[in-house]
Amino acid sequence: MQTEPRIALVDDDAAIRDALKWLFASRGHSVATFDSAEALLAEADPSRFGCLLLDLRMPGMGGMELLQALNQRDYCPPVLFLTGHGDVPQAVLAMKLGAVDFIEKPFDDNELVNLVERYLALDAERRVAHGNRREIEKRLEDLTPREKEVMELFLAGKLNKQIADALTISMKTVEVHRARVLDKMGVKSAVELANLLKELG
Repeated sequence: MQTEPRIALVDDDAAIRDALKWLFASRGHSVATFDSAEALLAEADPSRFGCLLLDLRMPGMGGMELLQALNQRDYCPPVLFLTGHGDVPQAVLAMKLGAVDFIEKPFDDNELVNLVERYLALDAERRVAHGNRREIEKRLEDLTPREKEVMELFLAGKLNKQIADALTISMKTVEVHRARVLDKMGVKSAVELANLLKELG
């Protein structure tokens, strides 16, 4: 049974698309091919792929512009540039924008597939971390404004009495808010909460 393609190739050269589709098929990978950046954006959800192979220069939107557009989305898979017109400044810019690799044509077929397989594994790791971050963000969104105020103060090391004085509320109210914060965030202590929030940077 044919699995859903985990690799997307965007290149305006039909010969390159056909050759790479055959190459990856020979190693057990299916590839979705697109003849332009616009076609990828119009026909598919780029975030569902595990790795994106982008040509640098294409009519219309180039690979670098496509990467910038993908960076505005909730999740961008690993991006690898394939180009026959590479230079150092372009490679540096690609890496700054988050590309994982920059390969000049012609390239070694087996090395390319090995790289993509490594980036598919990287994508799986990234998705777990991304899912964790989104879950933490959702929990934070569920806190009330007052709960957030209490949380910030007890994470800063303030005692319940100091928090009560700062917010002009009773210590009992502080204790209630503090317990709700820990419960909503799914932790048992301020230390656990601080470690959890580190994942958000």
